Amino acid sequence: MRLSALGIAVLLLLSGGAVPAAEDPVVARVDGVDIRKTAVLRAYEELPEQYRQLPMESLLAPLLERVIDDELLRAEAERRGLAEDPGVRAELARARAAVLREALLERVVREASTPDKLARLYEELKDQPEFQVEEARLSHILVATEEEARAVIEALDGGADFASLARERSTGPSAAQGGDLGWVQREQLVTEFATAAFALEPGEYTRTPVQTRFGWHVIRLEDKRSTVPAFEEVEGELRLQVARAAIRSLIESLREGAAIERFPEALAAGAGDGGE
Repeated sequence: MRLSALGIAVLLLLSGGAVPAAEDPVVARVDGVDIRKTAVLRAYEELPEQYRQLPMESLLAPLLERVIDDELLRAEAERRGLAEDPGVRAELARARAAVLREALLERVVREASTPDKLARLYEELKDQPEFQVEEARLSHILVATEEEARAVIEALDGGADFASLARERSTGPSAAQGGDLGWVQREQLVTEFATAAFALEPGEYTRTPVQTRFGWHVIRLEDKRSTVPAFEEVEGELRLQVARAAIRSLIESLREGAAIERFPEALAAGAGDGGE
């Protein structure tokens, strides 16, 4: 099985750092210390975004050399006893605390967001009105100037057919379809367009031109409906919701069981003079 760098990183998180040896071979050995492929893939994930646009295969060899250098530097620091330096020990303690925090949160979130739990949450939420998505079927006529848009509205007021006017006058890509944009959600539209469109009732069109960065619009609302998004559409949002709730619950329970003392005087000392 061929795994991407991101796939390896996810495997590391979800398995507590253990990846089967067949998928994580030794790619180098430095003074007896094994360097595995995941170390190189982690180095790839830490690259700036512009470098990760390059083919990963072209970067693996130089990244391996970087990881080898990192191991040599680590070993030399150990030989020089830097791990016992007070400042280094403090940094190591902070790094260890950060890793432990992340590991705990990862485990809590993973346990809270199993497929079964996400599916149950979806079933609980999907019948709630606020979970449903409002959609509108819209048509519009796009022109370059406000005067042209007002002329379109005047023609519509006189009984002209909206679709025919759109074919004749609209400069938008939907002109060939009589201005029909199909079913759209508010979030898919620019703010000015959405505000005007969703304020209409079915069969109505905007009585004043609507300006956006694309030009001037006359918008007609054909119909409205509320739909329940498919699980796949909201899975990411559900995961975030579950993660936030799980972390908040954990922290609240820990605070309840902890003896917490605060010393505001010490916190404020020196704050007004930059801590000097």
